[in-house]
Amino acid sequence: MSYLIGVDIGTSGTKAVAFDLEGKAVADALIEYPLYQPKNGWAEQDPEDWWNATVDAIALLTGKIGAKPEEILGVGLSGQMHGLVMLDGNDRVLRRSIIWCDQRTASEAEIITDLVGRDKLIEITANPALTGFTAAKIMWVKRNEPEIFDRCRKIMLPKDYIRYRMTGEFATEVSDASGMQLMDVPGRKWSDLVCDRLGIDKTCLGRVYESCEVTGTVLPEVAEKTGMSVRTVVVGGAGDQAASAIGNGIVREGIVSATIGTSGVVFAHTDRPKIDPLGRVHTLCHAVPGAWHIMGVTQAAGLSFQWIRDNFFDDVKKAAGLMGKNPNKVMDEICSRSPAGANSLIYLPYLMGERTPHLDPNARGVFFGLSAMHDRSDIVRAVMEGVTFSLLDCMNIIRELGTSPDFVYASGGGGNSMLWRQMMADAFGVRVAQNSSREGGALGVAILAGVGAGVYESVSGAAESMVKETSSVSPDENNTEKYRNVYALYGKLYSALKDSFRELSEI
Repeated sequence: MSYLIGVDIGTSGTKAVAFDLEGKAVADALIEYPLYQPKNGWAEQDPEDWWNATVDAIALLTGKIGAKPEEILGVGLSGQMHGLVMLDGNDRVLRRSIIWCDQRTASEAEIITDLVGRDKLIEITANPALTGFTAAKIMWVKRNEPEIFDRCRKIMLPKDYIRYRMTGEFATEVSDASGMQLMDVPGRKWSDLVCDRLGIDKTCLGRVYESCEVTGTVLPEVAEKTGMSVRTVVVGGAGDQAASAIGNGIVREGIVSATIGTSGVVFAHTDRPKIDPLGRVHTLCHAVPGAWHIMGVTQAAGLSFQWIRDNFFDDVKKAAGLMGKNPNKVMDEICSRSPAGANSLIYLPYLMGERTPHLDPNARGVFFGLSAMHDRSDIVRAVMEGVTFSLLDCMNIIRELGTSPDFVYASGGGGNSMLWRQMMADAFGVRVAQNSSREGGALGVAILAGVGAGVYESVSGAAESMVKETSSVSPDENNTEKYRNVYALYGKLYSALKDSFRELSEI
C-alpha cells in the first residue's frame, strides 16, 4: 500500500490527512495551538508550535495507518497565507510570526503604495497594498523593530518554515509567494523593482518553485520522528485557498467555486493573468503550473448566518438539540417560509467591514426596508440572500475580467445548505453543484505531492479524476428575475451609505 500526506498549517491547528492513491482519505490527525493577541488588532503565533504540531500530527497519522516509511511517497504542505516568519543567520526565529489576520499595518500599506505607486503595484503584484499581505508586515518590523529587521537573513511563509525544518531547503512556491506582495505575479518570480523600492534584500527570499515540483526530501531526524522515509518527497504545496481549489476540482477555465465559510470566497481558474486595475479582487498564481486564479472575498458570509442564529435564534438551537436535529437545517426550514426577496427586506453583510468589491473597513451591517410585516423567516432569508449578493458582487467582477463559469461548485459550511445553493444558482444564473471532496486543502496538496512523486501525470488530470459532482441545482427563472431587481437596489445601498459608515466610525 502506498500513501500521500497532505498537511494544512491552519490558524487554530495543523491537520494531517493520509490518502491512498485514488484520493480516498484513510486517516487524519489534528493538533491545536494558541493564537497570541498582545494588542487590539494584532495576531501572532509561534512557528515552533506549528512545527511541533506538524511532527506530532504526522506521527499520529503514520501510526494510525500502520504504514512502512517507504510507503509514504510524498508530502504536500498547505497553510495560512501571508504570515511572516523571520530567521537570523543561525536559523533562529527572531520573533513570533505576524499572521494573516493581523491589522497593525495600515500605515505600512500606505507607505508601500507611495514607494511603488498604486498602479505600478497592481501591475506587478496584481493587488493593491493590503494590511494582511506579508510585505506590509515586513515594513512594520523594519520601522518598529529595526534591530530585528537588521538581523534577518531569511523571510518565510508559515508552510515554508515547516518545509525548511522538514527538508533543510529554503524554498517557497508560486501560489503562496504571490500573496506576499513581493512577487511579479504575471512573471511568476520575485520582483526586483518592488523589493528594491521597499529595501528588502532578495537573498532573504527563498527559491520559487511551481506548486507540484519537488523541493526536497525528508531529513533523517524528521523521518525518524514521523514515520516517513528519507526518500519521501516534499513538493512546493500551496497557499490554503489554492490548495482547497485543487481539492475541489477548480483546475480549468469555466469552473468556479463559491465557498461560504466564516468569510466567503469566489475562486476562478484562469489560463492567463487577469488583473483588475481597480484592485477589487485578488489575482494570484494558481497551484496548477502555468495558471493563475482570481479570488473575490467577502468578510462576513457564514459569520452573518452564525451571528443571526446565535444571537436571535437561541430557542431554535436548543429545540434542535433536544430533537437531535442540525440547527442549521432548522434555520433553513424557517427561511423557506419566506419568498425570494424576503418580502422586500435587504441585508448588507458588512459586519467586519468589506473587501470585495468595496475594500472598506468602515462598512457595517444593515437591514434595509424593515417593517412591522416582517417575521423571523424574512430576517433569516434576508441574511442568506445578502450573503449571496455579496458573492454575486465577487462573481460579477470575475465575469467583468473575462472569466464566466459553466457552473459553480459550492463548498464550506454554507455550501451544505440546499436552500443556499438554490439561492446562489438563482442569483448567479448558472447551475450550482456539490462535489465529492470533503478534505479540500489537504487533498489538494496531496494531489500536488502525487504529481511530484510521479504517481499522477498532471495536477488537473488527477483532480478531475478524483473530484466528482454529486448533486446540483439549476436556476429558477422566476427567482432569477426577482433577484435581478433586488440586487440592483442592494448595489445602490453601499454607495448611499459610504459617507455615513465613515462618520459612524468617528463617533
